[in-house]
Amino acid sequence: MDSTPLLVIVAVLLALNAASSLYVLADIRCVRAFARREAPTGEFQPPVTVLKPVCGLEAELHENLLSFCLQSYPEFQVIFGIRDPADPARGVVERLIREHPDLDLSLVVNERAPGANLKISNLSNMYPAAKHPVILIADSDMRVDSSYLANVVAPLEDASVGAVTCLYRARSRRDIPSSLASLQINESFLPSVLVSLMRRELDFCLGATMVVRRKALEAIGGFRALEDYLADDHMLGRLVSQQGFTVVLSGYLVDNVVHEKGFRSLIAHELRWARTIRTVAPWGHAFSFVMYILPVTMVTALLSELAFGSDLIEWVLNASALALRMRMHRTVGRALGTSDWRDTWLVPVRDVLGLGVWLVSLFGRHVNWKGRDFTVLSSGHISPPADMEQA
Repeated sequence: MDSTPLLVIVAVLLALNAASSLYVLADIRCVRAFARREAPTGEFQPPVTVLKPVCGLEAELHENLLSFCLQSYPEFQVIFGIRDPADPARGVVERLIREHPDLDLSLVVNERAPGANLKISNLSNMYPAAKHPVILIADSDMRVDSSYLANVVAPLEDASVGAVTCLYRARSRRDIPSSLASLQINESFLPSVLVSLMRRELDFCLGATMVVRRKALEAIGGFRALEDYLADDHMLGRLVSQQGFTVVLSGYLVDNVVHEKGFRSLIAHELRWARTIRTVAPWGHAFSFVMYILPVTMVTALLSELAFGSDLIEWVLNASALALRMRMHRTVGRALGTSDWRDTWLVPVRDVLGLGVWLVSLFGRHVNWKGRDFTVLSSGHISPPADMEQA
């Protein structure tokens, strides 16, 4: 029997396995370098408007929103936005405003939806109330400390900088779905952003924090320019960059409070992320399977054993991959301050699940977002569900 096809497959898999190992080593290097970055210093503290779009009762919502209000910063306002007047989060926001009458806090409730992206519709409704020349947008499941505003605004002292964004680390509750989601953020997503910046200039933003000069936002056409995109954060950075401004990655690390309601919620959430990345970075998404070294190596090792008739190769490959992956797990945990030995056993599960989500994301363009189904077009635009009224 001709074994040539099997040998060719094994050779390709060995090359991919080598690429996966190099990628993990690059992850480790980049995360260590990021952890050594120093926070900017200076007295540049222009007035800031913080826009907080809110939708639904997320885990620890009050504490998350409060952290953006208690800032050691001379002048800022916080505008909360809700589209549905009956949203249960409305009571949380109104209580927060009552508890802090000394702060410049306000709530905008407006159902108007000019575009398919409801988050951007919310921001468009909030924007007329913004008073200040610097606009900061941050998702409602993020948490920060009191030095946050001073840190993330500091790069704007350079007049060429139009936008600043932040990476985020996951802080999860102790249930398994939330732990798996946190591992994906901390050990796949965050390192992948840092590795990508080794070979390219930053031209995108992340929803954890988007700081933008008002003049840069208006130069791109305001929020209307983003209203039909799924990856609105990515597009904001790209459009600002196209206007000739620089986009900067802050050294500040935002905390993402993760609480997945179950495995179905976890898969739907990660599939939406994967298909979002597929639209904005198709080639990067196509080769992102190299992040998941354990399942890649398991397949390579199994076929190598069949091709060469020796289980020594299989043992060496699997043992090496496991040692490298655990080294990455420890490095990321220490660098981000998220070390927890209790989630170590989930690392192989996380890699297998990540590869599975990647495979599924290659087929189909449907995503579920806040309980609504959307179709993602190749351009990155989304088509609204039939039950969504636009105004």
